[in-house]
Amino acid sequence: MCGIAGEIARGRAADIGAIASMADTMVPRGPDSGGVWGKDGVAFGHRRLAIIDLSSHGHQPMHDPELHLTVAFNGCIYNYPQLRDDLIAKGYRFFSHSDTEVVLKGFHAWGEGVVDRLYGMFAFAVTDTDSGQVLLARDRLGVKPLYWAEVGDAFRFASTLPALLAGGGVDTSIDPVALHHYLSFHSVVPAPHTILRGVRKLAPGTVMRIEPDGRRVERTYWNPVFERVPERGSWSDRDWEDAVLASLRTAVERRLVSDVPVGCLLSGGLDSSLIVGLLAEAGQHGLQTFSIGFEAAGGEEGDEFKYSDVIARHFGTDHHQIRIDTARMLPALSSAIGAMSEPMMSHDCVAFYLLSEEVSKHVKVVQSGQGADEIFAGYHWYPPMAHAADDDVDAAVARYRAAFFDRDHAAVNALLAPQWRLDADIAGDFVRDRFAAPGAATATDRALRLDTTVMLVDDPVKRVDNMTMAWGLEGRVPFLDHELVELAATCPPHLKTAHDGKGVLKEAARQVIPSEVIDRPKGYFPVPALKHLAGPYLDLVRDALHSDAARARGLFTADSVERLFADPNGNLTPLRGNPLWQIGLLEMWLAQHVDGGRA
Repeated sequence: MCGIAGEIARGRAADIGAIASMADTMVPRGPDSGGVWGKDGVAFGHRRLAIIDLSSHGHQPMHDPELHLTVAFNGCIYNYPQLRDDLIAKGYRFFSHSDTEVVLKGFHAWGEGVVDRLYGMFAFAVTDTDSGQVLLARDRLGVKPLYWAEVGDAFRFASTLPALLAGGGVDTSIDPVALHHYLSFHSVVPAPHTILRGVRKLAPGTVMRIEPDGRRVERTYWNPVFERVPERGSWSDRDWEDAVLASLRTAVERRLVSDVPVGCLLSGGLDSSLIVGLLAEAGQHGLQTFSIGFEAAGGEEGDEFKYSDVIARHFGTDHHQIRIDTARMLPALSSAIGAMSEPMMSHDCVAFYLLSEEVSKHVKVVQSGQGADEIFAGYHWYPPMAHAADDDVDAAVARYRAAFFDRDHAAVNALLAPQWRLDADIAGDFVRDRFAAPGAATATDRALRLDTTVMLVDDPVKRVDNMTMAWGLEGRVPFLDHELVELAATCPPHLKTAHDGKGVLKEAARQVIPSEVIDRPKGYFPVPALKHLAGPYLDLVRDALHSDAARARGLFTADSVERLFADPNGNLTPLRGNPLWQIGLLEMWLAQHVDGGRA
């Protein structure tokens, strides 16, 4: 896990200084070493978190003079030993034991098709140093980020949006399309947009080829199909449970590849508990596990220690309870916002930030349970989808919007100042187009596909990457193993929505973990103080929305903002988010990353 940056300049030498500045912003992502490489119009920068091949042989950017290739790589390839053997059989010679070199030589052997052979999370850039052509690639589920921008006569890319800003020359005006997504689609801004007009992001499962003259070609190489397949048509419920458990077991074991110890985040919910159980089953005795809790607020509990303790005792883990009070959380908010590549309203962000800080004192790699709700239908809006006719896209969209959207189109425009209003229902049209696309058999399948390929990428997955990497901690997510996702996509929806969601996973889990954790009420990663705004948290939001910079930006009407302040906790969104926190967070993010020039 690392941070990458680069430039492809047109008609001039690449700006090594700009790339060095971009890389410097990502030292937390890669605290172990760094480097810059350049030739003619192409330059790469890198910050390294050493996980596989801890020696200097794994240093990046990695250049192979025999193959005339250079790569900058972020992520982890779990099947790199097998691919390395395949490449050695083809006659390739290796100078390291890193997965990075496997990517480089794999590109030489298989071209763009190397991405189809990679099992893992990745974002990388590889260049042919003779032609100057560059290939960018992002993993299937978007676990690793990749942002890009056109800056004058150059194309630049980086693992984080703030790194691009550090290089200079980026258009930092607000993208109105992204703004409407942010305020409608629960702060999810789908690729290629970001909140800034001048920054874009490569979509998951996509490669982009960039020619020296600036021409770009994109290709989607992975798109899961949410339909039933004939070879599984006769499977019983138990067959599905066994197949899911076997696939998850493989996913967990794959993510043990490491030259440093691997721990696990343990919330006490089904997903993380099952991962701990499978790690114990795989022989991980003395496994270090970590849970976090906050002070209660608004009558809502701030921890789920009673459940995480059950799992820790059952499997004999080396468990760490991390308790966070207001005195510690309030100062951490600014740093957590600084770690965000894009504004994320989720209350979980500060929780993950503080949890990662503590975990990084003990291990450099953790497995985590993110993704199970999207893959196995754990959210409350999936069961009602079954009541929408499979051929009635509008009815399915209406049910999804009622459960997930923070505001309808009219309410977004009412909140925004006139110059930011749009005639088109941007977010609604996006969801409708995705629901109408072929490759999903039922209304439930359509919702699951959208959440797996879009919402999951730009909310929970991005949150985990940003907050763990802020502390040089590598987060691995077994539920996003692409083979497991492909299997789950073909599973009949009623098996997934059974038992109040994740039915097939719950039944499979009974073979591994105690039932009291499986049958408990569904919980979330609670940070009550950011849902029930009061005291210093409310003051923080007030200062952000009343700042000179916010007034000059003029995103929101003054009347709308004051109505929210008049009853700061009275109108939570359908997903129980605080709309005042949502717009306050946006202004706080802009203040740090744009107004203050922070990168």
